[in-house]
Amino acid sequence: MIASVNIKSRVLLVDDDQVTLTLLSKILEKAGYEIIQAQCGEDALNVILMQEPDIALLDINMPGMSGLDLADRLRTETSIPFMFLSATSDSDIVKQAVEYGAVGYMVKPVDVLNIVPTVEASLARANEIKKLKKNEVNLTSALASGRETSMAVGLLVAKFQSNRQVAFDVLRNYARSNRRPIHEVAVELLQAEETINQFRNLFSGK
Repeated sequence: MIASVNIKSRVLLVDDDQVTLTLLSKILEKAGYEIIQAQCGEDALNVILMQEPDIALLDINMPGMSGLDLADRLRTETSIPFMFLSATSDSDIVKQAVEYGAVGYMVKPVDVLNIVPTVEASLARANEIKKLKKNEVNLTSALASGRETSMAVGLLVAKFQSNRQVAFDVLRNYARSNRRPIHEVAVELLQAEETINQFRNLFSGK
């Protein structure tokens, strides 16, 4: 039997109200989640150093470090997604939660029937965002590599009075014969040309 995805998901619950922590813990543990508890923001930050959760559920109104303050720390210092638990559904608070990057929002008193579906939906949303960010990084890297390879091809065209296809084929074949990525060879060519230009300026007295 294949275990459901949420069996291995670890949820950090942060709330100064022990009754709420106990209720949420029991319901989510019964649904197969691993639960970590913290009663304040400072404790939560210490906990994640030892056990990083898949998602954090933060009470907004806590003494000391608020849920919003903790969310800001998570957003800037970690990659842990978070959702909020609040005693109000005020539109300004909800808007602020969205601006902080929350992937979910629950209102107290919590509807026990909605706890698990809300956490599951928030985890799914967090995974979607993570994939989008990863794809964005990969795309940025690919575009940068493409630009540098194109510039190196242009350099070879100018140096050897060739056309772009021939220059690209030569660059690619050189990279393959040396078992190196074409992007790496392209960067090396561009750096060499920059160095030569610097010497050219020195010889010309500039």
